Amino acid sequence: MTNSHGKWFRSRLLSALRRAVGPGHAVVIAGALGVALAVTSVSGRAQTEQTAQAAQAAQTAASQHWVASWGAAQQIPEPQNALSPDDLDHAVLRQLVHLSLGGSQLRLRLSNAFGTTPLRIDAVHVARAISPSTSAIDPATDRTVLFSGSPSVTIPAGAEYVSDPVALSVAPLSTLTVTLSIPDAPARQTGHPGSRATSYIAHLVSAAAPELPAAHTVEHWYFLSGVDVAAPAHAAAIVAFGDSITDGHACTTNGNDRWTDDLAARLQANPATGSLSVINTGIGGNHLLTDGLGPNALARFDRDILARPGVRTVLVLEAINDLGALSRMPNATAAQHADLVARLIAAYQQILDRAHAAGLTVLGGTLTPWLGSDYYHPDAASEADRQALNAWIRTPGHFDAVLDFDRAVRDPANPGHMLPAFDSGDHLHPSPAGYKAMADSIPLTLLAPPTAP
Repeated sequence: MTNSHGKWFRSRLLSALRRAVGPGHAVVIAGALGVALAVTSVSGRAQTEQTAQAAQAAQTAASQHWVASWGAAQQIPEPQNALSPDDLDHAVLRQLVHLSLGGSQLRLRLSNAFGTTPLRIDAVHVARAISPSTSAIDPATDRTVLFSGSPSVTIPAGAEYVSDPVALSVAPLSTLTVTLSIPDAPARQTGHPGSRATSYIAHLVSAAAPELPAAHTVEHWYFLSGVDVAAPAHAAAIVAFGDSITDGHACTTNGNDRWTDDLAARLQANPATGSLSVINTGIGGNHLLTDGLGPNALARFDRDILARPGVRTVLVLEAINDLGALSRMPNATAAQHADLVARLIAAYQQILDRAHAAGLTVLGGTLTPWLGSDYYHPDAASEADRQALNAWIRTPGHFDAVLDFDRAVRDPANPGHMLPAFDSGDHLHPSPAGYKAMADSIPLTLLAPPTAP
């Protein structure tokens, strides 16, 4: 309502009220109505401004080249890894993530992928972290994150939401804090248990608090699936798709020493590959063929690979848990072993076909040694299955290129076993030194952009 129209309306209203109730009462009633109209007008202007901000944010987002800089595969947290309802009752949840690629702006991806009810988040803030191992932020970099111009968001069950662009520049290999203000615990949580990073849960504090000294800590991520950055047009993402060996079992908490972290550091140190990010979508205990800890690899392919902005290359390291499940079955027959290998190769081919249809390059990682594993206890037949899969992966014409992780960490004198210096101690997962050897074994020429800037 314009100012001139407002004056005309109030004049006509006052004349009508004088005729109906008398001059004195008319002034009182008209005054009250005027206040209500003014409030309605202010509210309408605020709504209009929010709509305009949302439209501007959408236009800005559309004009940028967005590339995933960090990500985590989502699943239903196991009971021992889920937060209690009290933890999430009017809670502030601060999580730290290690970015691989820098950018002039960023946006968040929040996930309710496995929720059964809408997820309400009252406020979201981002800031540069003081260090990877503390809740403290650099207050000068604190930013409120908006969703269609609003500081709060309600994410439907089974959905993910992308935020508006946030005006905060971030450096490659830097640590970002993401703080969520959650009013109520959802009926079912969505998260990533294997964070290898400390998260902080506090109550009765602001999401913008510079530090959370009294917070309860856990080593899991919740409701956060990605961070994208605005990057140059030639920038692209590499998605590492795998199980606990990709997820970083036996890594250092807050140390960022997964093989994917080491690869990201190598890429940033090389001018020809500095425009590439590495997104880790490993899930501990994951299988190619069956659901276990998290959905099977084929079921999560679209969400964890195709939905990542700027993805151009996929690194696949999956199947050791499928082999291990059979190794734990007593008296498995030769026919069962042969059938499993055939089905795993068919699953690899599905990944290749689906990725190639999306224009992606797919590199296959050979399965690392596991003899002596105190979890799977593989026998000669199960080791022969691993060797058969590795032979298929190495055969030209299958994957677009091969990452020979098996050769990188095996003991030359005993090839079915990991080299002791690279063994975490369980004879299944590499140590941080082993993960570095895996990353160092990857020829960066396989990943470099076709025409490096």
